[in-house]
Amino acid sequence: MIIALVVLAVLALLVIVAYNGLVRLRLQAQNAWSDIDVQLKRRYDLVPNLVETVKGYAAHERGTLESVTAARTHAMQAQAAGPAERAVAEAQLTRAIGGLVATAEAYPQLQASGGFRDLQAQLAAIEEAIQNARRYYNAVVRDFNTRIMQFPSSLIAGMFGFQPREFFEAGAAEREVPKVSF
Repeated sequence: MIIALVVLAVLALLVIVAYNGLVRLRLQAQNAWSDIDVQLKRRYDLVPNLVETVKGYAAHERGTLESVTAARTHAMQAQAAGPAERAVAEAQLTRAIGGLVATAEAYPQLQASGGFRDLQAQLAAIEEAIQNARRYYNAVVRDFNTRIMQFPSSLIAGMFGFQPREFFEAGAAEREVPKVSF
């Protein structure tokens, strides 16, 4: 009888440890997603300032300016979407911002502007922070998804309804090799 109680106590302890590990990883993934969200919002706030600065020097580049504004709007509307859909919207915004920066390179006065250089430096810092947040989120999601699929955690995950999370993956455009021509 005592042996049966000890075995049950050990099994209960293993279930508790496995459950708490899954909860910890799920919370880490949620926190990591929040970090991505914060960095993306910082970028959303910077984009209008960047557009206005370029607009002052290159007003006839209307198509580029409109594409950045439209991509920002689309990315902001995708905030409630899952990681896969959001990654697509963010990739479009990244391409549009890249086009804006490339357009700005054709205007020496704009390149010399301290305000534009500051905005470019802020954008570069935010892009780096987004990449770091995305790498951390994907690492936590990898650990969480692995734990859900491993035995005996898979049994606990199934009993308590833990579901795998989506990765925040780079879009096809971000994977392309940049084209350089002289």
